[in-house]
Amino acid sequence: MAFDVVMPQMGESIAEATVLKWHKQVGDVIAKDETLYEISTDKVDAEIPAPAAGTLIEILVDVNLTVPVGTVVARIGDASEKAGGGAAPSAAIPPLTVAAAQADSSVAEPAQPTAPEDENSLEGRLRTKSSPLVREMARQHGIDLARVEGSGQAGRVTKEDLEAHLAKGPSTVPSAAGIAPVLPAVHDPSAPTMGLTPALAVPPAPVTPVFAAGERVKVEPMSRMRKIIAENMVASRRTSAHVYTVFEIDMTHVAQLRNKHKKAFEAQFGTKLSFLPFVMMAACKALRAYPVVNTSVDGDNIIYKQDINLGIAVSLDWGLIVPVVKNADMMNLGGLARSLNDLAERARTKQLKPDEIGGGTFTITNPGVYGDTFGLPIINQPQVAIQGVGAIVKRPVVITGPDGTDFIAIRQMMFSSLGFDHRIVDGATGDLFMAFAKKELETSTFGLE
Repeated sequence: MAFDVVMPQMGESIAEATVLKWHKQVGDVIAKDETLYEISTDKVDAEIPAPAAGTLIEILVDVNLTVPVGTVVARIGDASEKAGGGAAPSAAIPPLTVAAAQADSSVAEPAQPTAPEDENSLEGRLRTKSSPLVREMARQHGIDLARVEGSGQAGRVTKEDLEAHLAKGPSTVPSAAGIAPVLPAVHDPSAPTMGLTPALAVPPAPVTPVFAAGERVKVEPMSRMRKIIAENMVASRRTSAHVYTVFEIDMTHVAQLRNKHKKAFEAQFGTKLSFLPFVMMAACKALRAYPVVNTSVDGDNIIYKQDINLGIAVSLDWGLIVPVVKNADMMNLGGLARSLNDLAERARTKQLKPDEIGGGTFTITNPGVYGDTFGLPIINQPQVAIQGVGAIVKRPVVITGPDGTDFIAIRQMMFSSLGFDHRIVDGATGDLFMAFAKKELETSTFGLE
């Protein structure tokens, strides 16, 4: 009897996933819990273990194919079983193969009236699920995605679907955010033109070729993660009014604390102590002092988050991911260091769960590990601020002694930036937030002494 391998539900809001790689081929023997294949979702890439031991007798979903959760993607059984034998696929969600996707659609049964779709069902989530770019476009134009005919998997609305919907005319259904639909301009011949020629339709800008004919290039399709990153970054730039402030922070005090206590710290907490947990603890205290930096925007409302969940950007060989340290303000330095190192390690080995990269309220990114003086990162939506941490380097600086005498000393200095959404966070608040964090880093004992 063959055992069905189904696309797992990697989180309540995740309705589909893409197969990235098969670690086994048909005919290979696999042990229970051994990695069978890798998948990518809108939130996380993950390695999926085999649910049973046996021989992989059939692969039903090819690499780079996106299918709904619950789809039978492979079968495991005895080596003597023939491919395609064994248990029948789930009746609720049949397996999707390339052949099935290319099946002749010219013969179709007459459409039957259906009951209203439950938006919490799998079909409902698939129906309204779309990329961040599409959701942001819909929000801006007041479009209810449930009313847009989608051409993607299970009716998923693509960017092209939404553009086609907009081309038909303005929407009359306001979005959840309450944004009024954009109406086309109406030309009044009697109105003054101020020397400008009115136009009812703006012609599309000419497309500049990416490379010339005969040019030596290598074309490589974007990975699913790369596409999601691209969509999120563009959507964030279009959503938030980005403003930046940069502070110079003397990290000599932190460096001395770290050098003095790192051996005892590692013995007590079982993990290494880097500079980043100090930055995290200072940020938590600053967020408590200036809670508007720990908010999100919902239409005309400001949502003050009562929990402080720090997202920490982790660079991967294949992209970028932001695991979240939940309730970071409730942790001491040891708890922050352990959580940080654990999440970073599991991010690099594709062992993160979807709920471990969601729910962040403030993000810290550390380009300083690559020698960056400071960075101006893009806000991680729906948050309103992000802190960039630059490299810590020794520099000669002027300092003032207790008696008021100025002198030059070698200090370990760091530039740190704060990118914030000027719709919600004023410049003065952003500066006060960073000044608070700076003072913590330069004077606090962080519970070590």
